[in-house]
Amino acid sequence: MIYLRRVSLRIIFSLWFVCGYLPAFTQPASSNTASQKPALRLFMIGNSFSQNASKYLPQLSREGGHELQIGRAEIGGSSLQRHWEHVEAAEQNPDDPKGKPYGGKSLKMLLSEGEWDIITIQQVSILSGDVETYRPYARKLYDYVKKLQPKAQVVLHQTWAYRSDSNDFSRIAAGDSAKNARQMWEKSRAAYHTIANELQIPIIPDGDAFWRINSSSRWGYHKDNHVDFSHLKPPSLPDQTHSLHVGYRWNNDKLAFDSHHANDAGCYLGGLVWYSFLFGESPQKLTFRPEDVNDAFARQLRKTAWKTVKKEQKTAAYHWVAP
Repeated sequence: MIYLRRVSLRIIFSLWFVCGYLPAFTQPASSNTASQKPALRLFMIGNSFSQNASKYLPQLSREGGHELQIGRAEIGGSSLQRHWEHVEAAEQNPDDPKGKPYGGKSLKMLLSEGEWDIITIQQVSILSGDVETYRPYARKLYDYVKKLQPKAQVVLHQTWAYRSDSNDFSRIAAGDSAKNARQMWEKSRAAYHTIANELQIPIIPDGDAFWRINSSSRWGYHKDNHVDFSHLKPPSLPDQTHSLHVGYRWNNDKLAFDSHHANDAGCYLGGLVWYSFLFGESPQKLTFRPEDVNDAFARQLRKTAWKTVKKEQKTAAYHWVAP
C-alpha cells in the first residue's frame, strides 16, 4: 500500500455553476481561526460537477480551521478528451486560442502558477460509465500534469449518477446507455476504479456518497407519483424531499428539469466528501449547512460523507493521507 503525504491545510473562495467556458483562478480567503500553517493548494481539472462538489468546500474548510487555495481549469460539459485536445492545441501552437480555453489561459499556464499539492481530474458524467472513454486521455493528462507538477498528487474525482427519475443516464459502452441510476452508479464506479488502479492514484468518492443517500429507503429521494403536471402552476412543484439533484424548477413560468446537477443538498454532500478526503477528519463536528438543508438531513449527509471516505480508504490501494 502506498501512502502519499502532503502539508496540512486551510481555506478559500469558490464559484457555483459552469456554463460554457469558465476561467480558472486561485483566490485565498482569510480565516479568523487559521494558523500560520501552509495552505493546501488544490487544483481542479473538471466541469460543472467539480463546481458543484466544491461549492461549499470553502465554508466547511473555514469552520474546520483549515486553509485552502483552489485553482480551476473547468469547462461546462467537458470530457477528459476535450481537456486533452486543448492541451494538444496549446503544445502545437501556444498562440492558438483553442489551447487557451480557461479564461484565455492554457492548462500549462495555470499549472505553472506556483506548486500544487493535489490536482484532480474527472470524466464528464454522460460518459462516466464507459471506461473506454477515459482512455488514453486520463493517462495523457496524468503524465502531462506530473511533468509540470512532479510533486503533486493526482486524484480522480468520482462523479455521481443522475436522479432516479432522469430521462437519460450515462453511456456504459459504445451504443449503449445505463438503464437506471443504479446501473449508472455501478458502471461509472467500476470505470473510475479501473482507471485509478491503472494510474495508481486515489479516488474522491462523491459518486458512492450520493448513492448511499439515493438508495436509502429513509433518506433517499422518492419520485412524486401523485403530481398532475398538466395542472401544475408556479410556484408549485412536485415533492422533491431529500433530492440531491436540482430536479424540477420554474424558469420564466416554464417547468424545467435537471436530473444531472447537484442542488444545495448535493453540493453540500459533495463538499463534505472532499473535506473528509482532503483533511482526513470527520465533518460530523461541523455545523455549517445551506439554509434549505434541514438539520436532520444535514447530519445524515455529514455522517454519510465520512463513512464513505473511510470505506474507500480502507479498500483502496492508493491514498492521500493528511497529517
